[in-house]
Amino acid sequence: MAAFVTQTVGGVEEAAVEEKPRVLEPGAAPFGNFPHYSRFHSPEQRLRLLPPELLSQLFPQGPETKPILGLDVGCNSGDLSVALYKHFLSLRDGETSDTSREFRLLCCDIDPVLVERAEKECPFPEALTFITLDFMNQRSRKVLLNSFLSQFGRSVFDIGFCMSITMWIHLNHGDRGLWEFLAHLSSLCRYLLVEPQPWKCYRAAARRLRKLGLHDFDHFHSLAIRGDMANQIVQILTQDHGMELVCCFGNTSWERSLLLFRAKQTTETHSIPESLIEGKERNRSRSWR
Repeated sequence: MAAFVTQTVGGVEEAAVEEKPRVLEPGAAPFGNFPHYSRFHSPEQRLRLLPPELLSQLFPQGPETKPILGLDVGCNSGDLSVALYKHFLSLRDGETSDTSREFRLLCCDIDPVLVERAEKECPFPEALTFITLDFMNQRSRKVLLNSFLSQFGRSVFDIGFCMSITMWIHLNHGDRGLWEFLAHLSSLCRYLLVEPQPWKCYRAAARRLRKLGLHDFDHFHSLAIRGDMANQIVQILTQDHGMELVCCFGNTSWERSLLLFRAKQTTETHSIPESLIEGKERNRSRSWR
């Protein structure tokens, strides 16, 4: 935010001078907390790959209508969060949600400035909740997420969104941190939509830091999990964390896969929609192998 600076000369205050806000260089956002992320990775690129009826397919209405609970980790300033909400409820600009089936989305980010902006600009404050949270802080995570879930008498989220956040967890917390991050998500969500960054993005992020003369990521050179990151994350979630890959929705124009996983053991299990199963193997081989 702009600050006003006053100077006193001879006991008289000079006129206030507005100080321009410092623009954060892309490489100076070591947690991925870019101030205008959606300007260079628009929500539309993801939405065009995701069927609008996805949530109704995954969570068909029963005799007792319960809200669908979502968790968006690394929400930035909320542009994608709002876009996902509108997309899955098929809302146009200016329309309100259909109260016959609620979709409640808890969105978290490590950057309080971005969260504040998201709260101010959100057109659906009754449905989207934004909180500042370092997801890797176990104590804060447990308190804040449980507080939200308890409002609905639930212990897990129906679906989690992890959109271009895995690299930042990996670079800042190492191989173990990435493994633990995916473990936490898989234990918290019945379904999980993941958009992993490819390895070339790791190199680009490290290069930007060096170009700005900043300290390199602590774990970059020691990472053993590297190479085909989409496949690495598939292996961790399916082999170590009890999830199964439902389908790959394809790749964005910046070559990132959208992967949908389901927990093998959940308190309420619905069959996977046939429309998602069809072509599963074809999409899998085309998109990340």
